[in-house]
Amino acid sequence: MRDNRLFPVLYMFVITVIVSTVIIGFAKFTEARVQANQMGTFELAIIKVLPGMYEPDLSSLEIHKIFTEQVNEPTQETGGAYTLQKDGQVIAYALPIEGQGFWATIKAVIGFEADKKTVTGFVVYEQRETPGLGAEVAKKDFTQQFDGITISLQNKPITFKRPGEELETGQVHAVTGATQTSTRLEKIINDNLTKWFEEVGK
Repeated sequence: MRDNRLFPVLYMFVITVIVSTVIIGFAKFTEARVQANQMGTFELAIIKVLPGMYEPDLSSLEIHKIFTEQVNEPTQETGGAYTLQKDGQVIAYALPIEGQGFWATIKAVIGFEADKKTVTGFVVYEQRETPGLGAEVAKKDFTQQFDGITISLQNKPITFKRPGEELETGQVHAVTGATQTSTRLEKIINDNLTKWFEEVGK
């Protein structure tokens, strides 16, 4: 059999089948856990931008409990935003946004008070930008700039300015050395907010 010219082909076929089966089996085994981790990351981002909900050192179970018991699912009236309500009235919005970054999709959540003008928080929960440069958009030093700012009602709701420049209404500083990521994230934010305002009204 080893002298047969078909042996190498059959041997490689068997090896390929075995390896493929192992890989597929491992992927199936870990799929549920990966999805659970992704959902947990998303739920954490939501409660981080809603006022008074996030506390340090929350366990994944506590985060899920808060999310499922206190956060309201999106409706047509909220334009796809999750809400925090009191006595049937919306007191804050958490809007998931996403778009193409420099290298891959950037996913984030931006929160607003009931007036839809005052930002309560901004969290980037998924990105694959360059470590030390574009990836800094997910760091607290960058995202905390959004806390409490009032968006602009003219042109773009939120504008990125060069680091060190004076800021006005609806402006934050871009990430130093990450022009492409900053430019793309600014577009992602404004495209999503413009669409949201059209659906729910300013």
